[in-house]
Amino acid sequence: MKKDDNLHAGHRKRLKDRFLKSGLEGFHDYEIVELLLTYAIPRRDVKPLAKKLITRFGGLKGIFDAASTELAVIEGVGDNAAILVNLIKAVSAEYLKERALKKDVVRSSKDVLDYLKVTLSGEKLEKFLAIYLNAKNEILSVETLQEGTIDQTAVYPRKAMERALRHNAKSVIFVHNHPSGDATPSKSDRELTNNLKAAAKTMDIIVHDHIIIGRNTHVSCKELGWLEG
Repeated sequence: MKKDDNLHAGHRKRLKDRFLKSGLEGFHDYEIVELLLTYAIPRRDVKPLAKKLITRFGGLKGIFDAASTELAVIEGVGDNAAILVNLIKAVSAEYLKERALKKDVVRSSKDVLDYLKVTLSGEKLEKFLAIYLNAKNEILSVETLQEGTIDQTAVYPRKAMERALRHNAKSVIFVHNHPSGDATPSKSDRELTNNLKAAAKTMDIIVHDHIIIGRNTHVSCKELGWLEG
């Protein structure tokens, strides 16, 4: 083994030992990426590449929100590392979804926010989700009802209520994202919320919230008072 290989192996081991001892506490963002890359890129100093990715995508969130095709074209990354980064985010989303689904009771939309943020923040397409709950506020199902442009047309309330009937849901939390990253509600968001609320009311289904997810923030239509009355 070459001297440089020994140096890289020692550095990698120190990173792994730090993680095993204290998790990610004390790690710089580039060191987190560096540690991750060691599992996809063997026998090479990946610190410069990790720093390059942090700069290119603006931080950890930007890296994990990037498509594998965006990552793979960067010199030094390759398909394996790009897929690994996407896999980490996908597994995290599944973990948070399972944790949310196994909650005894969803007391408010905040109980599922971690899952929603990981799932929708950074998405390039607009997605409209419904979280259906029973009379005890236990989650029955989480469904994506629409991908693409979301507007206030009748198809969304109708489809949402059809799915509610199928699950025998007593309440629902609606969620959609703004790919622009700005969670500020639009006029269409207000109209859609009103239509969803009206459709649910005719079926005695409670709308707990309509949440709009942005890049680093979210807006609750309930907190805006849009679901009152």
